[in-house]
Amino acid sequence: MPNGNTLDRDPPYGWLMVFVVFILSALSFGALGAISVFLKPLAAEFGWGRAETSLGYTAIAFSSALFGILWGYVADRWGSRWFGLAAAIAMSTSLYLLSNQTNIFQFYAFYFVFGAFGNAMASTPLFANVGFWFKHNPGLALGLTASGGAIGQGIVPYLAGWAITAHGWQWAYQTMAWVYLVIALPIAFLVRESPQREQARVATHAEERNFPLSEKEVIIWISIAVMFCCNCMSVPIVHLVPMLTDDGRTMEVATSVLLALMLSGGLGRIMGGKLGDVIGALPTYIIMSAGQTASVFWFPYLDGLVSIYLIAVVFGFTYSGVMSSILVCVRMMVSAKFSARAMSMTSFFGWSGMGLGGYFGGLFFDINGDYYWSFAFASLMGVLNLIVLCLFYFRVKGSPISRKYSTA
Repeated sequence: MPNGNTLDRDPPYGWLMVFVVFILSALSFGALGAISVFLKPLAAEFGWGRAETSLGYTAIAFSSALFGILWGYVADRWGSRWFGLAAAIAMSTSLYLLSNQTNIFQFYAFYFVFGAFGNAMASTPLFANVGFWFKHNPGLALGLTASGGAIGQGIVPYLAGWAITAHGWQWAYQTMAWVYLVIALPIAFLVRESPQREQARVATHAEERNFPLSEKEVIIWISIAVMFCCNCMSVPIVHLVPMLTDDGRTMEVATSVLLALMLSGGLGRIMGGKLGDVIGALPTYIIMSAGQTASVFWFPYLDGLVSIYLIAVVFGFTYSGVMSSILVCVRMMVSAKFSARAMSMTSFFGWSGMGLGGYFGGLFFDINGDYYWSFAFASLMGVLNLIVLCLFYFRVKGSPISRKYSTA
């Protein structure tokens, strides 16, 4: 007979799921990050303004937000078994269509499709699934999974920048489409639903939760905070490469800074998840948000390349720690049966914030001709996020039964 420790061990397949969703999110978020690399070439080709072109990022963010809620409901009701397959096909098809675009409306439409059927299916529903494969150290598992998004946002734009410089933006989009299909399609068949979520879906009794606030109140607090923090983080993601090339640096140098930022972000997501296991998800969210807010302001003021790399590494680590902290907050504060919807609801506000932040970053540039106000706006949004998080923290501490539970 197996002993109790063996029965309580997390299923080994959970780690394979971490790998699968790591790759899918790396591809999905990598395409989002690459918009910053395509921004100036497309604006030059078609005569679009910086804010107008930035709306491509807004399109993918809002479609991810809207359809994410739908896919969250579907995942909680019927599971997420085929989400990876649908995402693989949608991502590849959208990128191929982008290589043949001829006007701004096609640009928006194809990125909208990428967000609705690619990113929205490859991210939060699958993150929710991964989180409930693990009873022990779910924060570490989610941090490792989410680090794929950060690493993808560094590597894909870097390679896309090289491809654009060497062969043009059309060839770059076409190559991305075929590479995405070859990588994503085979591993998509490995997606399985976690046993805990399968049991929760068919259970007739209510799940036991170890958090003092209701699920509804938790989602409201996190959603408000996420809206502001994603406004903050999206400005560098969309506009760092254009800002650096505006200052006379080559595309290779600009994308290498973004690569350093995102590789640091991969570590930040892992550490953010693990720290959530140790000190609690909400305190980790607050700490990482403070680092993100303090660092984002300085990007336009730094001239030396070393200082730019350093601030990029600090911002990348903390902004990515924010991302994994959000996932761990939802994992630890809501039930397995509600988790995909909960992550999708908070992601709705997150993607809305990302879309607005990317747009306003471009709008402030078009108004002022530089990025000073764009990054000041990002920092202000970070301050508002911190205020909301602190109020949430004191609300949890002030709950009559809070002493019975961990803020994690």
